[in-house]
Amino acid sequence: MAPLRSAHDNTTQLVLQTIDAYERSAKKCMARWDKRRHCRPPLLVEWLQYLPAGASLLDLGCGGGQDAGDLDRRGYHVVGVDRTSALLSAGRRRYPSLPLVRADLRDLPFQAMSFDGFWAAASLMHFPKPDARRILADLYKLVRPGGLFAATVTYGSKSRLVTDGWVPGRYFARWRKDELARAVRRAGWTILELNVVTNRERKGRWVNLLAQKRG
Repeated sequence: MAPLRSAHDNTTQLVLQTIDAYERSAKKCMARWDKRRHCRPPLLVEWLQYLPAGASLLDLGCGGGQDAGDLDRRGYHVVGVDRTSALLSAGRRRYPSLPLVRADLRDLPFQAMSFDGFWAAASLMHFPKPDARRILADLYKLVRPGGLFAATVTYGSKSRLVTDGWVPGRYFARWRKDELARAVRRAGWTILELNVVTNRERKGRWVNLLAQKRG
């Protein structure tokens, strides 16, 4: 299947390189995730405490659907979005009734105020910061008043294409805490929590965000 194209592809090849890296490594990713029992990330558990039962949720960068599938089993109305065909195909085989949509986070195919919450685990960091800032603003339009947004991004100051590691070829934008705070607030969100954590959801240092659309 030919890759989806949008106007954004003309401004950055880094996202496409990252998608290609995940396409090549999809089997390895799924095998690695399968080796470990799925554990709900602490930030996700905290995020859900603010949301009503049966909330409509969007999992941004859902990969093979591990978190989305868990949320679906617990009674939430979940849609997963990713741009990597191979990971989505694996997720659809595993969760045949779960809506997993192939789409670009920079051009999401949903109407305004469609969701109560967004979960973005290690996904926004794969976009250059100008793109990520636009995504934050777009997400604000898609969430209902009172809706919650939880995200994890890599901490630091040196964004780069990483050529080593278990999925080489991915782009990582690294954010400082104050820098992310400015971007989130400019997009309209009210920050509830913003913390730098180490070896929590994943190895290394991360910025964990919990924000709300007031109203």
